[in-house]
Amino acid sequence: MNKKEEIIASFDVNGPGSVGNLFGLPFDLETADLAIIPVPWEVTVSYSAGTADAPSAILEASTQVDLYLKDIEDAWKMGIHLLPIDNNFANENKKYRDLASKYISWLESNEEEWISDELKVIPTAVNEISEKLIIYVRSQALKLINQGKMVALLGGDHSTPLGLMKAMGETHESFGILQIDAHADLRKAYENFTYSHASIMYNALKIKQVTKLVQVGIRDFCDEEATYIKNSNGRVKTFFDEDLKNAQNEGKTWRQLCDAIINELPPLVYVSFDIDGLDPKLCPNTGTPVPGGFEFNDIVYLLKQVVKSGRKIIAFDLNEVAPGEGDWDANVGARMLYQMSCIMGVSQGKLKFTP
Repeated sequence: MNKKEEIIASFDVNGPGSVGNLFGLPFDLETADLAIIPVPWEVTVSYSAGTADAPSAILEASTQVDLYLKDIEDAWKMGIHLLPIDNNFANENKKYRDLASKYISWLESNEEEWISDELKVIPTAVNEISEKLIIYVRSQALKLINQGKMVALLGGDHSTPLGLMKAMGETHESFGILQIDAHADLRKAYENFTYSHASIMYNALKIKQVTKLVQVGIRDFCDEEATYIKNSNGRVKTFFDEDLKNAQNEGKTWRQLCDAIINELPPLVYVSFDIDGLDPKLCPNTGTPVPGGFEFNDIVYLLKQVVKSGRKIIAFDLNEVAPGEGDWDANVGARMLYQMSCIMGVSQGKLKFTP
């Protein structure tokens, strides 16, 4: 019996979990099949802050998640491990968030004809630290991949997974991105920040291995983004929330709509999930909530259908969970993180759907 088998044999899945471990699971990096990179970062958020607290809040809330999934056999036995949260992130995040906030306030004050020397250098400084973050996440991801691990990322704002996407570009010849989101995130250098959370998909599409971006639930976007989508020659396919709801009102089932979404995806899929893709009642404290969106199980169903179609989820990220007062947002985030982890496990042959 190897170390992992010994851990599984001795763990009481019905009892209290291991304190300080994600979902209370007893696995470490050596014994877990899935490693999750936490990135507590929100430097470029343009409305409400708080998502930098998500990794620690989700970690705490995750011990309340019951581990049995009725349609995924022995899901917990795969092993999920959240890497330690680097405390250096907190200081760097606060420093550069404060700088970005000063610059955003200046933009919003309509005093663009006057700018101090201090303000002039802020976008460059923020862009440079964002590039360092990208390099850090990319190197972490590649290291884990070389260890034979499946990899995911827990943000932070939606700018955080670009390094993981780049790592996927270095380890796969081609793949598509399934983006679940209220926003298109196709702005170029939003508020003069090249790596803004509002620009993540614009930057992701610079990765040549990304052959398709399929956006689901989009309901808040600008002229620039609408034009980008129209001029993408099919590389970007957007399923707007309004169109999905209209189709359902006229008799289409969610299964039929999921089939249409999945038909746009290539065989290898990276899932990028901004929690504001859900109905705001499920994520009331997220930075930029928008009316509309999905129920929790709508997305779980979609992701399972992606796997059942024969497509492989190669990595994923979960972002923009902002805990706020109480633990509701973190509770929802933790449960979605568990579902996404196990569904990816099925797609990579680590787990099986229950017959």
